[in-house]
Amino acid sequence: MSKYVFVVGGNGYIGSHTNLELLEEGFQTVVLDKVFPKHLQNLPGWIWEKCDLLDPDSLQKVFEKYPAQGIVHFAANIEVGESQENPEKYYFNNVVGTLNLLQKVREFGVNNFVFSSTAAVYGLPKKVPISEDDPKNPINTYGLTKWMMEQILQDYYRSYNLKNIRLRYFNACGADLKGRTGELHEPESHLIPIILEVASGKREKLMIFGDDYNTQDGTCIRDYIHVKDLAKAHVLALKALLEGKIQQESINLGTKNGVSVREILETTEQIVGHTIKHQIAPRRAGDPDILIAENTKAERLLSWKPEFSDLQTIISSAWEFMQKN
Repeated sequence: MSKYVFVVGGNGYIGSHTNLELLEEGFQTVVLDKVFPKHLQNLPGWIWEKCDLLDPDSLQKVFEKYPAQGIVHFAANIEVGESQENPEKYYFNNVVGTLNLLQKVREFGVNNFVFSSTAAVYGLPKKVPISEDDPKNPINTYGLTKWMMEQILQDYYRSYNLKNIRLRYFNACGADLKGRTGELHEPESHLIPIILEVASGKREKLMIFGDDYNTQDGTCIRDYIHVKDLAKAHVLALKALLEGKIQQESINLGTKNGVSVREILETTEQIVGHTIKHQIAPRRAGDPDILIAENTKAERLLSWKPEFSDLQTIISSAWEFMQKN
C-alpha cells in the first residue's frame, strides 16, 4: 500500500511550495488545510482534505483514510502584531492544534515529523550570526508558541521516540520559479510583497521603519531566503528522518548573509524599472539592527545550501507572480 506525506497547512505560502517540491521528488502528498488550494488545482499527484487541527474528528478521518509515512507541519498563525493583541488565538491554533495533531501521529504510529519553526524563538540576539545553540528568548506570543512546540517535540522524542526536525526560518521570500504559487497574505505584512504592491499601484507608499540603525545605510539588515530553498530543505529533512540519518534536531534555515531594507528597495526599483514611493517612519520597538543565520548545521546535516536566495531571483520571481495574480 502506498504511503503518503501529510502536508499540514499546505495551502499556505511555504507549505504550497514544499508540496510542489515533494511531488517533484516523487512523494505522494495529502494536503491538510481548512481552505482548498486553488492555485494548485491543475497540478497532478496530490490530494486535499479539509481539516481543522482544532477539530480532532477531522484529523481522525484523514489518518484513517490515508496511511502516512511522514508529516510536514506548517499550519500556524504567524502575525507578530496579532499575536500580541490576541494571544489566545495563537495558543489554541499553534499549540493546542499541534498537540491534537501529535496525538494522532502517536495513535497511528507515524514516526517522522518535520516542524515549521522560526527565528523568532531567539528574540533579540546577543550576537550574529545566530546559531542554533544561542539563547531562546521570544519577545512575542508568536515566537513563544513556536518555542513551546519545539520543547514539546523534544519531550515527544525523549518519551515516545517521535523522530523530528525543527526548522527555524529567517525571512522567507520569493515565489515559485514557474509561477505556480507565491506569497498571497491578507493582509500583507512582509517587506518584499509590500514594496511590490507599491510598485504595482496597489499601495500608496512603502513605510521604512527607521533609518538610524547601526548599519551601513541606516536601515535594518535581515537574512532573506528564497521559498524554494526553504522547500528543498523540508524535503531533505524528511528524507533524513525516513532514512534514519537524524533522530531529532533543530536547524536554522538562512543564507548567513544579510541585506538591508534600502538594498531591497533599490534592487526592486531596478527590476520594475521605476522609482518606488517611500517614507521614513519611526523605528518599531524591539527591532534589532541585524538578524543573520548561522547555517553550517543545515549544510553539515542535510547537505543543504541556498541556491536561489540572491536578491535578483527573489524579487524577480515575486514580481512575476504578483503580475500574474
